[in-house]
Amino acid sequence: MSTLDRYGGTEQLKFAGTGFFRAERSSSRWWLVDPDGGAFIQIGIAHADDSDLKYSHNVDVWRNKYGGSKDRWIKEGVARDFRAWGFNTIGWTQDYVGGGWRKAFDWAERITVQQSISQFSRRDFDLAGMPYVVLLRGLETEDWNGDPLFPDVWSDDFEDHCSYLARSVAVDHADSPNLIGYSYVDAPSWAPHVSGADFPQLSGLTGSARETKLFDVASRYYQAMAEHIRKFDTNHMILGDLFNGDRPLPDAVLEALKPYVDVLAIQYFPGDTDAARERMRDHAAHAAKLTDKPLYIPDIGNWSPTKLNPRRVPDPTRRVAGVEDQAARAANYIASISSVLTEPWFVGWHWCAYIENLARGWGIKDPWDEPYEDFVGPVTEFNKSLYDRILAAR
Repeated sequence: MSTLDRYGGTEQLKFAGTGFFRAERSSSRWWLVDPDGGAFIQIGIAHADDSDLKYSHNVDVWRNKYGGSKDRWIKEGVARDFRAWGFNTIGWTQDYVGGGWRKAFDWAERITVQQSISQFSRRDFDLAGMPYVVLLRGLETEDWNGDPLFPDVWSDDFEDHCSYLARSVAVDHADSPNLIGYSYVDAPSWAPHVSGADFPQLSGLTGSARETKLFDVASRYYQAMAEHIRKFDTNHMILGDLFNGDRPLPDAVLEALKPYVDVLAIQYFPGDTDAARERMRDHAAHAAKLTDKPLYIPDIGNWSPTKLNPRRVPDPTRRVAGVEDQAARAANYIASISSVLTEPWFVGWHWCAYIENLARGWGIKDPWDEPYEDFVGPVTEFNKSLYDRILAAR
C-alpha cells in the first residue's frame, strides 16, 4: 500500500515541492501536487456542517459527545473520521439545513433551497490540519436557487462584490499550505434558469447570438473574480464554479474560463448503471479536453432508505443513485469512482456527505453521529488503495 506524506499525497511519485498545492501534468496524466511535492488526488467529503447535529432529535449528541464545542467536533469528529476512512480533503463545508419545499426542474423530487450561512473559517481549517477548498460565492445563480440574481458583470456593483469576496476570504487563506484552491458557485445556471431569470445582456437571445454573448459574460465574470483574488493570493489554484454535470454546460462557458481557472470542478450524481457512469465519464472528458484542464468531481453521492429518511428508496426516475442498503451504497461508490479513476484528467472527488440530515437525507454517518459500517468498511479499503490502483494502471 502506498506510503503517504503529511498531506495525503503519495511518496511513490514525487515532484518539486513549492509549499503550496498546484496542478501538474506528467507523461501520462494530470496530478495535483501537494506542498511537499507528493502526487496528490483529492479524496474528499463535502458538507461537513455542524448544523447537521443540531436538530431536536440529535442536539444531545452535539452537547454530550462534543461538549457543544465546534473545535472539539472538528478535531474529534471531522478530522479523525476523514483520516480513518482514507479521505484527505475537506470539501465545501456548507449544507442544506431548512427552507421552503418546491418542485425543482426535472429532478422528480422536492428539495430544500435555503443554505446555511456557515462555512469553515481559516481557524477551523487550521484546527482540522487537512487539505481543503474554500468557497467564494461570486454569483447567486444556482440551479437550486428559487430566487436567483443575475447581475450585470460589467457594473461597478459587481466589481465591488468581487473585491469584497477577495478581501474577506482570500486574504485570510493566502498563506495556508493546506488550501488547495478557491471554488465559486454551487451548480450555477449558465443556461436560462428554470425561473426564467438570466443575465441582462442575454435577455431574448437565442442560438449563436446567445452563445457569442454568453462567452463575453462568462469571460468577464471569471476575469473579475480571478483578478481580485490574485491581488491578495498568488499562491493557490482557482477551481471556478462547481458545475452541475446533469444540467446544460455550454462550451462557450468552458472556453471563457480557460485563462482564469486552473482546475475544472463538475459535480455528477450518476444512476447506478454502467450507462450512467459512462455518460459521466464522457461528459467530463469532453470538458477536460476542450479546456485542457484537469478535473475533479466536487460533489457526488447516493442514498438508501434509513430510519429518519425512509423515502430514500431506489427509483430510476430520479437523478441521484438510489440503492437498497448501505452495502449497496458502498458498491455504487466504488463503481462510480472506478469508472473515472484512471482517466488522465481526473484529480479527485468530494463525496456527499458527512452526516445524514433531514433535508439532503443521506450521509456517511447516521443522524446520531454513528458511521454506517456497511458503507464505511469497503469505502475505507478502496480509498486507501487509491494510489496503488492509479499507479498500477500507468
